[in-house]
Amino acid sequence: MEQKVTLVVSHEYRRAKRIIDFMSALSGIILLSPVFLIVALMIKLDSPKEKVIFVQTRTGLKNEPFQIFKFRSMRKSDQPGGARKHAYDWNDGVPDDFVFKSVSENDPEISPIGAFVRKFSLDEIPQLFNVLRGDMSLVGPRPEIPAITNLYSRAQQTRLLVKPGVTGWAQVNGRSNMNHGQKMVYDSYYVRKLSLKLDIQIIGMTVKQVLTGKDAV
Repeated sequence: MEQKVTLVVSHEYRRAKRIIDFMSALSGIILLSPVFLIVALMIKLDSPKEKVIFVQTRTGLKNEPFQIFKFRSMRKSDQPGGARKHAYDWNDGVPDDFVFKSVSENDPEISPIGAFVRKFSLDEIPQLFNVLRGDMSLVGPRPEIPAITNLYSRAQQTRLLVKPGVTGWAQVNGRSNMNHGQKMVYDSYYVRKLSLKLDIQIIGMTVKQVLTGKDAV
């Protein structure tokens, strides 16, 4: 029988992380406002009938759902509200060899502008508003969809003990090039080693990846 995993986080770390998240997100929104405007304009010109911002339900801290914001990278979707349906029937947690792909790289619904913003992770920058609201942190495990997290084993639920992040330890060590088992190893490591030093290291590695477009999701 699996034991329930708990996490003890110091009040000082929690407070410092929230202050850094809030100030960084606010500063990022202000500094990147021209980028927000340009990307939004390009998406609107490419897909005039579609909304610029894609909204989807993801799982956050302690398994609580929230609405994540992304720039739209697809011209249309086969589901109301722009969300594709995912259904799984695993009995013992998410299989280690599972690799989540919402769309393939050659999906015809991905626009040329969408492919560009995905390559350089520009579709993710609206999540700064999620950080500002407190739904997410700058650094943490990437938030999954409820269809997956609802089937987590006790051990896999470890990654839900901290706020999800815009970037994380798993992303800077492989991003889209890893299966679920590998991702869980990195995310569990992050949860065990929580520190501002590790957060800063991850942010630095993320900037390098974004500038090179390496392993973009």
